[in-house]
Amino acid sequence: MESIRTFLRTFWTILIKPFWWFWVIIFGTPVVISITKSYISKWLDKRWLKKHKRLIEWKMMNHKKFERIVAIIFEGLGYKTKVVGGAGDQGIDIMAYKNGKRIFIQCKKMDKVIPGDIRAFWGSIQPIIKEGEKGFLVTTGEFTQKGKEWVKDKPIELINGLKLENLAKN
Repeated sequence: MESIRTFLRTFWTILIKPFWWFWVIIFGTPVVISITKSYISKWLDKRWLKKHKRLIEWKMMNHKKFERIVAIIFEGLGYKTKVVGGAGDQGIDIMAYKNGKRIFIQCKKMDKVIPGDIRAFWGSIQPIIKEGEKGFLVTTGEFTQKGKEWVKDKPIELINGLKLENLAKN
Protein backbone atom coordinates (compact mmCIF):
# COMPACT_ATOMS: atom_id res chain seq x y z
CA MET A 1 0.00 0.00 0.00
CA GLU A 2 2.85 2.35 0.86
CA SER A 3 4.47 1.70 -2.54
CA ILE A 4 1.27 2.80 -4.32
CA ARG A 5 1.19 6.03 -2.31
CA THR A 6 4.85 6.66 -3.10
CA PHE A 7 4.24 6.02 -6.79
CA LEU A 8 1.23 8.37 -6.88
CA ARG A 9 3.14 11.10 -5.00
CA THR A 10 6.06 10.78 -7.44
CA PHE A 11 3.70 10.74 -10.44
CA TRP A 12 1.99 13.90 -9.16
CA THR A 13 5.27 15.68 -8.43
CA ILE A 14 7.03 14.83 -11.69
CA LEU A 15 4.30 14.67 -14.36
CA ILE A 16 1.13 16.42 -13.22
CA LYS A 17 2.03 19.42 -11.05
CA PRO A 18 4.80 20.94 -13.24
CA PHE A 19 2.75 20.53 -16.41
CA TRP A 20 -0.73 21.46 -15.12
CA TRP A 21 -1.23 23.85 -18.06
CA PHE A 22 -0.65 20.98 -20.51
CA TRP A 23 -3.32 18.83 -18.83
CA VAL A 24 -5.77 21.76 -18.79
CA ILE A 25 -5.27 22.23 -22.54
CA ILE A 26 -5.55 18.52 -23.32
CA PHE A 27 -8.67 17.84 -21.25
CA GLY A 28 -10.23 21.30 -21.20
CA THR A 29 -10.13 22.09 -24.92
CA PRO A 30 -12.74 19.50 -26.00
CA VAL A 31 -15.09 20.72 -23.27
CA VAL A 32 -14.69 24.37 -24.31
CA ILE A 33 -15.16 23.46 -27.98
CA SER A 34 -18.32 21.48 -27.22
CA ILE A 35 -19.85 24.28 -25.14
CA THR A 36 -18.93 26.91 -27.75
CA LYS A 37 -20.34 24.81 -30.59
CA SER A 38 -23.60 24.27 -28.70
CA TYR A 39 -23.92 27.98 -27.89
CA ILE A 40 -23.22 29.08 -31.47
CA SER A 41 -25.60 26.49 -32.92
CA LYS A 42 -28.42 27.68 -30.65
CA TRP A 43 -27.66 31.32 -31.42
CA LEU A 44 -27.76 30.63 -35.18
CA ASP A 45 -31.06 28.71 -34.84
CA LYS A 46 -32.61 31.62 -32.90
CA ARG A 47 -31.47 34.06 -35.58
CA TRP A 48 -32.84 31.79 -38.30
CA LEU A 49 -36.21 31.50 -36.53
CA LYS A 50 -36.58 35.30 -36.29
CA LYS A 51 -36.69 35.45 -40.10
CA HIS A 52 -38.39 32.11 -40.81
CA LYS A 53 -41.60 31.82 -38.81
CA ARG A 54 -43.55 30.06 -41.52
CA LEU A 55 -44.71 26.47 -41.41
CA ILE A 56 -43.78 25.88 -45.04
CA GLU A 57 -40.11 26.52 -44.18
CA TRP A 58 -40.19 24.16 -41.20
CA LYS A 59 -41.55 21.36 -43.36
CA MET A 60 -38.42 21.51 -45.52
CA MET A 61 -35.83 21.25 -42.71
CA ASN A 62 -34.43 18.04 -41.29
CA HIS A 63 -35.90 16.49 -38.16
CA LYS A 64 -33.01 17.46 -35.84
CA LYS A 65 -33.26 21.14 -36.77
CA PHE A 66 -37.04 20.99 -36.37
CA GLU A 67 -36.55 19.71 -32.81
CA ARG A 68 -34.19 22.61 -32.06
CA ILE A 69 -36.66 25.13 -33.53
CA VAL A 70 -39.51 23.70 -31.43
CA ALA A 71 -37.29 23.98 -28.34
CA ILE A 72 -36.64 27.65 -29.13
CA ILE A 73 -40.37 28.29 -29.61
CA PHE A 74 -41.08 26.75 -26.21
CA GLU A 75 -38.33 28.89 -24.67
CA GLY A 76 -40.23 31.89 -26.02
CA LEU A 77 -43.24 30.60 -24.08
CA GLY A 78 -41.25 30.67 -20.84
CA TYR A 79 -39.97 27.10 -20.70
CA LYS A 80 -36.38 26.05 -20.09
CA THR A 81 -35.64 23.42 -22.73
CA LYS A 82 -33.13 20.72 -23.56
CA VAL A 83 -33.16 18.78 -26.82
CA VAL A 84 -32.64 15.11 -25.95
CA GLY A 85 -33.86 13.45 -29.14
CA GLY A 86 -31.78 10.86 -30.87
CA ALA A 87 -31.21 7.14 -30.72
CA GLY A 88 -32.73 5.79 -27.52
CA ASP A 89 -34.72 8.94 -26.72
CA GLN A 90 -37.74 6.71 -26.01
CA GLY A 91 -40.14 9.06 -27.77
CA ILE A 92 -39.06 12.21 -25.97
CA ASP A 93 -37.32 14.74 -28.21
CA ILE A 94 -37.31 17.73 -25.86
CA MET A 95 -37.45 18.05 -22.08
CA ALA A 96 -38.91 21.34 -20.95
CA TYR A 97 -39.29 22.77 -17.46
CA LYS A 98 -41.60 25.46 -16.15
CA ASN A 99 -42.70 26.24 -12.61
CA GLY A 100 -40.88 23.18 -11.31
CA LYS A 101 -42.76 20.80 -13.62
CA ARG A 102 -41.38 18.66 -16.41
CA ILE A 103 -42.89 18.80 -19.86
CA PHE A 104 -42.21 16.03 -22.39
CA ILE A 105 -42.23 17.03 -26.05
CA GLN A 106 -42.21 14.81 -29.10
CA CYS A 107 -41.79 16.32 -32.57
CA LYS A 108 -43.28 14.73 -35.69
CA LYS A 109 -42.54 16.06 -39.14
CA MET A 110 -45.45 14.48 -40.94
CA ASP A 111 -48.64 15.51 -42.70
CA LYS A 112 -51.00 13.35 -40.64
CA VAL A 113 -50.34 12.01 -37.13
CA ILE A 114 -52.42 8.90 -36.45
CA PRO A 115 -53.67 7.62 -33.08
CA GLY A 116 -50.95 4.93 -33.03
CA ASP A 117 -48.26 7.63 -32.93
CA ILE A 118 -50.05 9.38 -30.08
CA ARG A 119 -50.49 6.11 -28.15
CA ALA A 120 -46.78 5.34 -28.61
CA PHE A 121 -45.88 8.76 -27.17
CA TRP A 122 -48.27 8.21 -24.25
CA GLY A 123 -46.69 4.81 -23.65
CA SER A 124 -43.26 6.39 -23.40
CA ILE A 125 -44.23 9.13 -20.92
CA GLN A 126 -46.91 7.35 -18.87
CA PRO A 127 -44.45 5.49 -16.60
CA ILE A 128 -42.48 8.65 -15.76
CA ILE A 129 -45.08 11.42 -15.75
CA LYS A 130 -46.08 12.88 -12.37
CA GLU A 131 -49.01 14.95 -11.17
CA GLY A 132 -49.16 18.31 -12.93
CA GLU A 133 -46.77 17.31 -15.71
CA LYS A 134 -47.80 16.77 -19.31
CA GLY A 135 -46.69 15.97 -22.79
CA PHE A 136 -46.85 17.95 -26.00
CA LEU A 137 -46.98 16.23 -29.36
CA VAL A 138 -45.91 18.76 -31.99
CA THR A 139 -46.26 18.23 -35.72
CA THR A 140 -45.85 20.16 -38.93
CA GLY A 141 -49.10 18.61 -40.14
CA GLU A 142 -52.43 17.67 -38.57
CA PHE A 143 -53.86 15.10 -36.16
CA THR A 144 -56.65 12.72 -37.09
CA GLN A 145 -60.02 13.20 -35.41
CA LYS A 146 -59.63 9.84 -33.64
CA GLY A 147 -56.26 10.99 -32.30
CA LYS A 148 -57.79 14.22 -30.97
CA GLU A 149 -60.53 12.24 -29.25
CA TRP A 150 -58.08 9.73 -27.77
CA VAL A 151 -56.09 12.40 -25.84
CA LYS A 152 -59.11 14.12 -24.28
CA ASP A 153 -58.63 12.38 -20.91
CA LYS A 154 -54.81 12.33 -21.05
CA PRO A 155 -52.29 15.00 -20.01
CA ILE A 156 -51.19 15.45 -23.61
CA GLU A 157 -51.61 18.58 -25.69
CA LEU A 158 -51.58 18.30 -29.46
CA ILE A 159 -49.98 21.14 -31.39
CA ASN A 160 -50.50 21.07 -35.13
CA GLY A 161 -48.43 23.03 -37.65
CA LEU A 162 -50.68 26.10 -37.77
CA LYS A 163 -50.85 26.35 -33.97
CA LEU A 164 -47.06 26.03 -33.78
CA GLU A 165 -46.70 28.80 -36.36
CA ASN A 166 -48.96 31.03 -34.24
CA LEU A 167 -46.98 30.23 -31.08
CA ALA A 168 -43.75 31.20 -32.86
CA LYS A 169 -45.18 34.56 -33.91
CA ASN A 170 -46.13 35.56 -30.35
